[in-house]
Amino acid sequence: MSPIALDTDDTGQPIPADTPHAVSVSLPTWRANVGYEEGEQWVLSKMKNGYPRFYIHNSITAFAEDIVKKHGCIGEQAVLFPSAAIAARCVEFFLRQAPHLEQRRSIRVLHISSQHGVGNGKFSMSANAHVSAVIFPQDQAWIAKVFWQHTGDGVSSRRAEFCHRLFEEGCLFPNDAVMDQLKEAHRFCKGPRRYQRPKGSDEGHLVKVPAQQFNDQISAEDTVTVEKQDTTQFVEERFGRNLDPLYAENAKIAIRRRIAGSLTANTALDDAIATEDDTSDIRKVQGFSLVDVYLYPTGMSSIFNIHRTLLSARGNLKSICFGFPYIDTLKILEKWGPGCLFYGNGSSHDLDDLESRCQRGERFLALFCEFPGNPLLKTPDICRIRFIADTYDFAVVIDETVGNFMNVHVLPYADAVVSSLTKVFSGDSNVMGGSAVLNPKGVYYRSIIETLKQDYEDNYWPEDAIFMERNSRDFVSRIERINSNAEAICEVLKDSPRIKALHYPKYSPTRPNYEHCRNPKGGYGGLLSVTFHSAADAIIFFDTLETAKGPSLGTNFTLCSPYTLLAHYGELEWAAHFGVDANLVRASVGLEDAPELARIFQHALDSIKPTHEYS
Repeated sequence: MSPIALDTDDTGQPIPADTPHAVSVSLPTWRANVGYEEGEQWVLSKMKNGYPRFYIHNSITAFAEDIVKKHGCIGEQAVLFPSAAIAARCVEFFLRQAPHLEQRRSIRVLHISSQHGVGNGKFSMSANAHVSAVIFPQDQAWIAKVFWQHTGDGVSSRRAEFCHRLFEEGCLFPNDAVMDQLKEAHRFCKGPRRYQRPKGSDEGHLVKVPAQQFNDQISAEDTVTVEKQDTTQFVEERFGRNLDPLYAENAKIAIRRRIAGSLTANTALDDAIATEDDTSDIRKVQGFSLVDVYLYPTGMSSIFNIHRTLLSARGNLKSICFGFPYIDTLKILEKWGPGCLFYGNGSSHDLDDLESRCQRGERFLALFCEFPGNPLLKTPDICRIRFIADTYDFAVVIDETVGNFMNVHVLPYADAVVSSLTKVFSGDSNVMGGSAVLNPKGVYYRSIIETLKQDYEDNYWPEDAIFMERNSRDFVSRIERINSNAEAICEVLKDSPRIKALHYPKYSPTRPNYEHCRNPKGGYGGLLSVTFHSAADAIIFFDTLETAKGPSLGTNFTLCSPYTLLAHYGELEWAAHFGVDANLVRASVGLEDAPELARIFQHALDSIKPTHEYS
């Protein structure tokens, strides 16, 4: 495939172009990225979409505004969730941040659902369309934004689009039964039971957060326009409102089988369901089966929900964040539960300190780490981590998004393995998803399973599952090419005097940790980062790159970003303390021809004028 190269006047356009539910957005120059972070109107006024946890999709914005118009008051906004239980957790979070709202009774939940099926006898999505709207004062929108971003539990744009149409047609109604049911079960969910799902709560609900404050100064006029139908129109044309539940459920089964490693063939859904398990590639842990794979609407949702599951199963203990993580993982551990011990360097010295703390009697809930980390691609010593965890009684949760299970096998060292399916598992950058895989040999397996039996909700919207299943059919074959392409780019970069440092598992001092878990046919993944001798060099390099440029990773096309600016703009000095340079450029490598990618990166390098300092 050819690179997706976007012109500088494509700022704010979806990536891929003309994709209504795209999960990336074009920020094609260094200046555009700074302008986005600074809230400059020349960037914000052009934004048509963004990464869904940071930018509320237009279809969600429009639906939430219509709910407030019909059921709210002037000066109120709403944020949409797929279930009553999630809405209750959002309310609890609101009241922790702004306790005065409880006295004023100025925050409430509206549950909306189809009371009577809309369809022709078959199951229809219409008959099971639910949304829970948390309605709150506009001046508290920042709280809704934090909850939405960190938890990843907001409604998907496809769910919002579908339910909004029903709402406009008068087919969705306030569900008094759900609201009455929650009055006792969720008295704002105070105390240690706050992580338990109310018995009988509905599975699907949703609501949204306002345009101006939620999308960082983007005007309502700019965000209210509903995106046009997905250009493939795949789901709508084939199913309309009458989606056979077996199709969506089978799509989820196929996804889970691929994650389990028991489905590796690139086949249509019907054939995939009929195909026997490929036991040669199944995750090699005794007793492991499909029941140990759970789906979530986003990768961050899988992390958030595994964390709260552990809190419920093991008690209110502090967690450990080991290695420099994706920012929202750290925020989850800090803001939910009693706090977090953060080891940003992820070094052997950090493990020495952790072991000393444990020897002195400190107790912990779980250690969370990435394998390898993002953006420095350092690999933690999970053998030693597992030993310490077993010795001192805490769980281990490993995020394998960057490494992915075709390259590395980390389940034996984890109690749970989480991943963002949005990334390389999907590849097409048009649908969100997440997963959690449990280790049946883990010490806490039984308590986690028992908690999930009471608490787990399948909030993965059927349309999203169908797109994810379709995208992931060639996942296995894509990984090999992406691995190869990434190494080809590294060959261009690693010995260049214009580069200060190259971050890639193969060339990292922590490579032995990676090799210990690398599969026999596994590679080193498709993510790499580079730093430069000056900010000017980084800017020239980034602006010259002839690739798509925007947030996210794992796309089928090469996607680059000045990662530290986007993820840590307000805390650059803090990030630098852990070796995350402000001028770091991250590249997520795609399926393009390797010689063309090598040319593109060589050209960007050549654009940097050599100086005596590194020539």
